[in-house]
Amino acid sequence: MTKHSDLNSAAIAAHCATGASHVAIEVVDETGSTNADLLARCATLAGPTLRIAGQQTAGRGRAGRPWVSQPDASLMFSLAWRFKGPLHRLVGLPLAVGVALAESMTALGVPVQLKWPNDLLKDGHKLAGILVETQQTPDGGVWAVIGCGINLLMPDALERQIGRSVSAVPWLAQMERNTLVAALLSRLAGVLAEFDDTGFAPFTERWNLLHAWQGQHVKILDNGQLLQQGVAAGVDELGRLLLRGEDGLQHIMSGDVSLRLTGE
Repeated sequence: MTKHSDLNSAAIAAHCATGASHVAIEVVDETGSTNADLLARCATLAGPTLRIAGQQTAGRGRAGRPWVSQPDASLMFSLAWRFKGPLHRLVGLPLAVGVALAESMTALGVPVQLKWPNDLLKDGHKLAGILVETQQTPDGGVWAVIGCGINLLMPDALERQIGRSVSAVPWLAQMERNTLVAALLSRLAGVLAEFDDTGFAPFTERWNLLHAWQGQHVKILDNGQLLQQGVAAGVDELGRLLLRGEDGLQHIMSGDVSLRLTGE
């Protein structure tokens, strides 16, 4: 099995599709957070930039939660991408990124599903998370820094540290690591270029086909407080969750809310 220390920017670039050939690739052994690194440099980036680290000592998930990982068990990277803007056109971007990652993994022989708004599930447990942070530019454009953390392996000690059941993809962990990163980057670059032109609408059907909790009874929580509950009915063309309840169909915007299956 290849390890994070075998990551090499030239080898990743060599395996990338043409549509990702303009992405600068940076490989570091260790950093605090690849998202924070790129956010600090958005104003000076020449173009799309992938930054991948063998280990992140201060990786972040949604709502500022830490992303717990260990070298060689996880694949963690961030991709800075400049969009035409304005900011409101980036609604649904985390969901489109989820589609890109899920389709990539399925093509590599690992079928996964999506949980609104930004998690990938395998066998019902979290496999990967997505964190999108944005920074506006003086000319009205928007830099988005897209952070992805994927559990390739899940040693017992790491699962105990996380404190809940999570999933892993040992099949992908066996892949040559540079080839795996190139496959993910190639699909991501294509999706982001399309999203910049069209927004989320063309991805709606693709997301709904991958929806893990379609037709399931779910609840929306905000800091542990129940906001709404109903039957998950997919997402609309803005990436809002459709929740069918006693009051009809509700459209839920993503925020720092959490989605859970009823009974969890």
